[in-house]
Amino acid sequence: MKYFTMQELTASATARRKGIDNTPDAQAKANLTALVANVLDPLREKWGAPIVVTSGFRSVKLNRAVGGAARSQHCKGQAADIRSVSDTKKDNKRLFELVKASGLPFDQLIDEYDYDWVHVSFRIGANRREVLHVTR
Repeated sequence: MKYFTMQELTASATARRKGIDNTPDAQAKANLTALVANVLDPLREKWGAPIVVTSGFRSVKLNRAVGGAARSQHCKGQAADIRSVSDTKKDNKRLFELVKASGLPFDQLIDEYDYDWVHVSFRIGANRREVLHVTR
């Protein structure tokens, strides 16, 4: 992992505040490593600037605490919510469009709430390149 750390991909203010263990198991760590190697690190190089991970791995308990989807790929270490450093909708949209046009092997790419953030996932050997837009 060139630009991202396991600590960054597992950090959670909610987990700290609520005393929730958010330690990934070996399979989730392998999935996070694959997500970084195949999507996040190459995306960071294409973007040419840092990218902020706002949510990576989530234990099942943490996922429930934040209201995540029951079958969230975050719980498997296959997904990250990301944003630009500026965190403007314009730059987050540019980041989304870069992922979409890049040819990177993503599973899902989701514009969350008009580019408040971007969800990107990767599954080893089974990527759909599904592009979605979630609205309120």
